[in-house]
Formats: sequence, structure tokens, C-alpha cells
Amino acid sequence: MTFRSGNPAVDRYIAEDYESVRGMSSRFAATICAHVIHRQSKLGIQGHFAEIGTFEGRFFIAMALGLSPGERALGIDTFDWPDEGLIDRFHGHCARLGLDRRSIIAIKAAARDLTHDQVAASLGGPVRFWHIDGDHTPASLTADLDLAVQSLHPRGILCLDDMLHPGYPLLIATVRDWLARNPAMRALAVIDREDIVAAAKLMICREDAVDLYGQDLVDAFPTHHWPLGSDWGSYYAVVLTPNPRLAVVE
Repeated sequence: MTFRSGNPAVDRYIAEDYESVRGMSSRFAATICAHVIHRQSKLGIQGHFAEIGTFEGRFFIAMALGLSPGERALGIDTFDWPDEGLIDRFHGHCARLGLDRRSIIAIKAAARDLTHDQVAASLGGPVRFWHIDGDHTPASLTADLDLAVQSLHPRGILCLDDMLHPGYPLLIATVRDWLARNPAMRALAVIDREDIVAAAKLMICREDAVDLYGQDLVDAFPTHHWPLGSDWGSYYAVVLTPNPRLAVVE
């Protein structure tokens, strides 16, 4: 990796310990997302981190390490796959990698069974960065988005995993339908895949927050910026990719 998030604790974890925690999120995406959390802190945007589909905590730990004092990280998962020991491994990784247990909340449940009031009560304030990596079905993704947006900080980010994945082709259609029903929201950036496992992510925010993040992402990661952008019909979102290039036509 030739770039950094800007938070030394996060960057050290991603460089040295990321793959000691089983999971499927890429270093590339984690660094970019951690940069967004770092930028939020610099802008004075306060709030928490929440994730649907935490597994052993690989991505969760990276984001939690980037939070400011007093902010909390919430992990929502059934924690029953591949076995019932998953939640203990999650807490063990968090402790081993320097997270204060008091700042970590784990809810052992399917996100679709939770209400906004339950999420709000567990955190006590808005979420400035949501990561959604739950059941990869249109119905579950819709429910997860509807749950997350209710607690989202006005200048917060929704980050969706496994977008544009060949195994889950209906998910991006689900996102398009959801955006049509939520016209105040728009796609901010596509973070391209590293491989079939370390898949692409899509960041969404409110339209009036786009200017807080879009150009900053281009400026922070210039060698990974694909200049043609992501065409969403009436606007373009930023595309960041490990190897930006255009087709050569001779």
C-alpha cells in the first residue's frame, strides 16, 4: 500500500494486523473508509460507527480505531456462523488490537429484527459511518438501508459492501430503487474491488454533504482515481480503484 488513511493507529493495524483477523474486506477499501472517518473528525462531525455483518471484526476494528474519544462502535451480527464461538473471537480480536471494551457494543441479532429505537438506545447518538454487509438479498439490503438511514448523521456516510459483485447482481438494482425512494441521498463514491473476495464498496450520503467528501477523495488518492467516474444518470460519483487505467485502442 502506497497511501494512508491519516490515522496512525488505523494505518498500523491495516499494515501489520489486518489479515490476522479473518474476513473479506480489503486493505484498499478499509484505508479509504478510514480516511473518510478521519476527515469527518477534522471537520468536527461527531458520531458513532455501526456495522451490519461484523463477522470476526476485520473491517470493524479498522473503523473503530479511527473514532474520537467518547465515540462508540456497534457491531450487529447473528454471530452464529460458522459457529457459536464467533462472538468470543470478535471480542478477543478487539481486545488484542487495542480497543477499549467500553467503546464496543455487539448486538447478537439479525438486523431485520431490530428497530431504530434499539439502535439509538445502544449508542445514544447519531451514526456518522454505517457499514452494511449483511444478508446479500434485495429484501435484507432494503431493510438494512431503511434501518441505517434513520440514525445517520446529516453529514454521515452509508457504505455498502459487495456492490457490483458478480455473485449478487440484484443488489445494485436494489440500491437504485432505494435511492429513487430517498431522493435526498445520492451515490458518493465507488471503491473498486481487489479481487473476487475483496469486493467493491459503494458510499452514499445526503446530496448536501457530497461536497464535504467528493473532491477530498480525489485529492487524497490521486493515483487511484479513475477519472471517467461512475455514471448515475444525472450525476457522476467518484471511482477509486487499485489500478486505474483506460482501455488502449490502437
